[in-house]
Parts: sequence; C-alpha cells; structure tokens
Amino acid sequence: MNDQQLQQLSFRIGEQLKARQATVTAAESCTGGWIAKVFTDVSGSSAWFERGFVTYSNEAKQQMVGVQAATLAQHGAVSEQTVREMARGACNAAAADFGVAVSGIAGPDGGSAEKPVGTVWFAIAGPNGRIIAQQQIFAGDREAVRRQSVCWALQTLLDEFLTN
Repeated sequence: MNDQQLQQLSFRIGEQLKARQATVTAAESCTGGWIAKVFTDVSGSSAWFERGFVTYSNEAKQQMVGVQAATLAQHGAVSEQTVREMARGACNAAAADFGVAVSGIAGPDGGSAEKPVGTVWFAIAGPNGRIIAQQQIFAGDREAVRRQSVCWALQTLLDEFLTN
C-alpha cells in the first residue's frame, strides 16, 4: 500500500468516526508514530484523532499507557498481553472511543527463534470493552515491516470496528 492509499484509508476511517461522533488514539512501538502521521495527514483529523503515544521503550509503555511491569517481564513487549494493555491504556489516557496498539520487531536485528524479525502484535480496542488482538509476521526490510503494520492496523480498525 503506497502513501496515497494509506491516506485514503485514513480518510475513510475519519469519515466513519465522524459519523459516530467517536475518536481514536494510537499506542505505537515499532511503527514509531506512523499511524498518528497517517491520521494527521488528513485535514480535519483533529475532529476524530485524539492523540498518539509513541511507546517505544518498556518504560514508556508503562508510564504513558499503563502497561504493567509484570506483563512486560512475563510476556515481553511483543506479545498479545502487552498490546491489549497498550490499547486499553491508550483509550483510557486519551478518553478515546477506539484504540490501536502495535508492538513488534521490525528488524533488521532483534528477532529470536520464538519471535523472528517481522513479528508484530496488534490490539484494537473499541466501545463496550471489545478488543481484538492478533499477531502477524511480515516479510521485508524494516521499512516494509513497518508499512505493512500500519496498513494492517488501519484496515483492521476499519473492517472490524467501523464498517457495518
């Protein structure tokens, strides 16, 4: 997905959120604020994008979006448990209706046999406590893994939460 397609996807998300009078926030690790960038590329996004958290370090995950130290110690930063806490915590911290969380290993190093480079965990939280979490393994270099992560997160938000 190229930059123009990402912007179109972001625009569609914004239209759905405006129609619902709802807001979204993002807690990003490996994407480093790219989701927030794509959202704010859309003129008028302040009506539906509340704020973003770049929680690259474990300390930032704890301080900014309330991930528990025990979760990080037991499961690691790249885990279902961590992204679930990131998504819920971001919604709480931003008073947003929807939260998107991403944590992964973009490479070229940092992977392991258990969590190879390209492993990314996502969680999307919505109203009424609904949350979905899923792992994806993407191929390519650091840029490719990060771009695919942004695309997957936005498309899943749209498909699973905003399209009726």
